[in-house]
Amino acid sequence: MKAEKFDTKFDDGQDVVNDLDLSTARRVHQEQKRINVDFPAWVVESLDREAGRIGVTRQSIIKVWLVERLQAEAANKHLDNDGASRAQ
Repeated sequence: MKAEKFDTKFDDGQDVVNDLDLSTARRVHQEQKRINVDFPAWVVESLDREAGRIGVTRQSIIKVWLVERLQAEAANKHLDNDGASRAQ
């Protein structure tokens, strides 16, 4: 199928999943890499309590919190850079 026909089909709200070869699909920047981190027992216990409270695994809460913090840091860095460029 030509790209133009695919685009038209998609834009018209038609299902295009069967027109895709998903066998080679991958999520960009989502490759997994295993790491080990040592925490004090009280941190692990606190993580387990919070994870249980919201119904997720310890690993899930660690991932979510780390991503949230990294995104906040990136946003703050962006704001800092904008302020510095305006001051000049």
